[in-house]
Amino acid sequence: MLTNTLTLGEAMAGYMNGTVWLIVAAFLFARAFSKTGLGRRIAYSFIRAFGTRTLGLAYALALTDLVLAPGIPSGAARTGGVLYPIVKSLASTYGSEPGPTAGRIGTFLMLSAYQVHAVTCAMFLTSMVANPLIAELTLKTVHIQITWSGWAIAALVPGLLCVVAMPYLVFRLTKPEIRDTPEAAELARTELSKMGPMTRNEWIVFGVFIMVFVLWVTGSRTGLDPTVVAFFGLCVMLILGALKWEDVLGERAGWDALIWFGGLVGMASMLSTLGLIPWFSKFVGSHVAGWSWLPALGILALVYMYSHYFFASLAAHVTAFFVPFLTVAVAAGAPPYFAALTFAFFSSLCVSLTHYGGGPSPVYWGSGYIDIRQWWTVGFVASLLFVVVWMGIGPFWWRALGLF
Repeated sequence: MLTNTLTLGEAMAGYMNGTVWLIVAAFLFARAFSKTGLGRRIAYSFIRAFGTRTLGLAYALALTDLVLAPGIPSGAARTGGVLYPIVKSLASTYGSEPGPTAGRIGTFLMLSAYQVHAVTCAMFLTSMVANPLIAELTLKTVHIQITWSGWAIAALVPGLLCVVAMPYLVFRLTKPEIRDTPEAAELARTELSKMGPMTRNEWIVFGVFIMVFVLWVTGSRTGLDPTVVAFFGLCVMLILGALKWEDVLGERAGWDALIWFGGLVGMASMLSTLGLIPWFSKFVGSHVAGWSWLPALGILALVYMYSHYFFASLAAHVTAFFVPFLTVAVAAGAPPYFAALTFAFFSSLCVSLTHYGGGPSPVYWGSGYIDIRQWWTVGFVASLLFVVVWMGIGPFWWRALGLF
């Protein structure tokens, strides 16, 4: 604005963007799950059903994350508000504390929960804060819209394969001393008994979540915008009292995201409007002429993923690299939708690498159950699994869907 590059209206355009407001709405959904206790109830229900063995306990936590992911977009919110307190409680139940006893069960549960979290972040448009931004950048860069259902269907097969494989992989790598956990199921029954039957507000949040989920899935047919659907659900919760206006005002993380992403989306839009992205696409295209698009996309995806060793935020990674890498891939001849989804999924999967890669990382790392060598080793091995599944098996699924 100071240099007259943008007018006031152009500079503020990002704050009128529906994607930015979808991010805010998703944070408020996270608050509803946390405030009513519905998230904890779901977790303890899975633990009661599957938690009699150590590996089953990890799958119960994985299923909890998978169920909550579409409605709680903040990894930090899912971790700090629901999963981590339960994981810590389970470890303590078996006398597994940071230090000499960490290997009993605590190390395994912490690492398994964290690595599964990387997968669930990649599986839904609303499961990670930067995912809606990715959809918006894709629309601005290659003029292709990624819908909620389109994202979820594309991620379904590789995502579920990784959710199934990851706890077992971490189990083999960490070798927990305790293998049977009957006390965990009893703990879950006790906690559920303390919580009592589902409250009115829990039923409201549950019903609204199912309604919003169905409308998101069918959005491509009904024409309903995901942001409109999300705010309709929020209005229902406010009217029925499951959320209070004070909760909306107090959601600092959501309003913080509004300020940051509104500016980022506005700038990304103007980069295209002013011609920088089309120019960059032509410039790169002239340098990759003659390359086969498939190996070019594969190399770019690997660089994109492992460059996250230099980032402490998924949003920062997406903001810095998504558009340039997508532009290069398309210039090399890669199908735009296929390329966009590839980078979109690896934008979340890369959080598995380090103990500072995203919001939940310091929470699990700060627990003291995992040393840095073990964390980076498991993270690297997990990344190899992601590469094999999402780049080796995923394309066959996407081909069957007709994405390229």
